[in-house]
Amino acid sequence: MGGNGPSVGEEARDAPREAFMTRLTPEPMSAPAAPGAAPRPQLRGEEGVRTEPGQPCADSERAAVRPPRPVAAEGAQPPPGRGPAQREPRDVFARPDGAAEGAGPFDLEAQARIEEEIRQQNVEENMNIAMEEAPEGFGQVAMLYIDCKVNGHPLKAFVDSGAQMTLMSQACAERCNIIRLVDRRWAGIAKGVGTQRIMGRVHLAQIQIEGDFLQCSFSILEDQPMDMLLGLDMLRRHQCSSDLKKNVLVIGTTGTQTSFLPEGELPPRAKLVSGAGQEESSDKEAVDTIKRSVKDLGRKKH
Repeated sequence: MGGNGPSVGEEARDAPREAFMTRLTPEPMSAPAAPGAAPRPQLRGEEGVRTEPGQPCADSERAAVRPPRPVAAEGAQPPPGRGPAQREPRDVFARPDGAAEGAGPFDLEAQARIEEEIRQQNVEENMNIAMEEAPEGFGQVAMLYIDCKVNGHPLKAFVDSGAQMTLMSQACAERCNIIRLVDRRWAGIAKGVGTQRIMGRVHLAQIQIEGDFLQCSFSILEDQPMDMLLGLDMLRRHQCSSDLKKNVLVIGTTGTQTSFLPEGELPPRAKLVSGAGQEESSDKEAVDTIKRSVKDLGRKKH
């Protein structure tokens, strides 16, 4: 063919190269095509991605595969467990009462509350173990009393090795007719669990235990609830020892043994149970605490 235009062979040879160059440097859609070149239609997907003719758009393909979203009917309620309020994360570190609104898990009051909860759990666990392994620890024991006589008058004396001196009440000293022997120069204050006024001291009197007559001295107290208390001074002087296995008091200087009184023979103030058979307030509180703990332990197991 004549003229200045390219031949058919040259057009066929240049077409692949022009197509490759077109992919590298795409021309705007409005630019006219080169004379004699094959048309290059351009397609754009939903997001502006250029594709070749015959190649499906990736976004269109995904849209075709993706199932349509269900549309909730008007007035429909969300399924249980998926409400907005139930999807909120649970606050593990609850704000303690009275704390600031913005208090976090590292707030001092929140930490103190967590520490107290852990301590209380340890206390409850310790008590539950004690109830299973050593239930006798929740009961009360009777105090150690013995029968004796002072100046021929029968008494129930409390044996207390924790007391420094032997004591007697003013009323008991009057019954035993030894109040006239009180030396008021030894007046003072007796300190222990509480404080009481000491009227004076009886330097020497006889106390009869079983068949033994023992020398003893007494400090006389004004408001002593029990009649007589055998303290460490008298117990050491006569080398006394308490044999709890045999439930007796042994007089070391003579070898005499006297039995400790059973609960039924104790003075009214020393008994664990009142005359009507009702438990005292401290015992009732202990029993109620044990019952509540047993119920709580049963609920936790179930």
